[in-house]
Amino acid sequence: MTQEPVSEEEAEADGFSDGTDGETTLDTSKELTGIHHAGIAIKDYGSIEVELDADTAPITVTNFVKLAQDGFYDGLTFWRIIDGFMMQGGDPKGDGTGGADETIKGEFSSNGVKNDISHVRGTISMARSSDPDSASSQFFIVQSDSTFLDGDYAAFGHVTEGMDVVDQICKDAKPTDDNGTIKADEQPVIESIQIKD
Repeated sequence: MTQEPVSEEEAEADGFSDGTDGETTLDTSKELTGIHHAGIAIKDYGSIEVELDADTAPITVTNFVKLAQDGFYDGLTFWRIIDGFMMQGGDPKGDGTGGADETIKGEFSSNGVKNDISHVRGTISMARSSDPDSASSQFFIVQSDSTFLDGDYAAFGHVTEGMDVVDQICKDAKPTDDNGTIKADEQPVIESIQIKD
């Protein structure tokens, strides 16, 4: 099943440092706490710097950090891009149907978890299917305020630098359908996601 945030219309209808290049290896054998930072390097576009809030979404941040540190995201793409809404990536299949081996509990209010992070411009959040506990690796970055997603998706941080990169990717996108699907050979490539602290 495709993992994706719904459009507004659809919603209404229904550690330690290893000393390499500022990269840090965090202990993800237990849930993280506090604020962490990551850099998402995108081929031909540049880097998007994000702040991750493990106090609000510890399960989500721990999962994201673990996948990033394991190199899971390296070479994956942003397969779904809707200019004026968001860009979604992190699917090993590149079509919205894939994910990591494990799924996590959805940290949002309609699933019984308090999460005050709003889906405003620059928010990073987890994609999922209709099952609230189906998120695994796919995430999206909100380009324009989309607060109608609040309470139904696990927002876990926000962009601190690089919204110009997000805007350029969204502007350049040529979706093949209303869902924002991007042709495989036109999907922006995630070179790496580096955990900084």
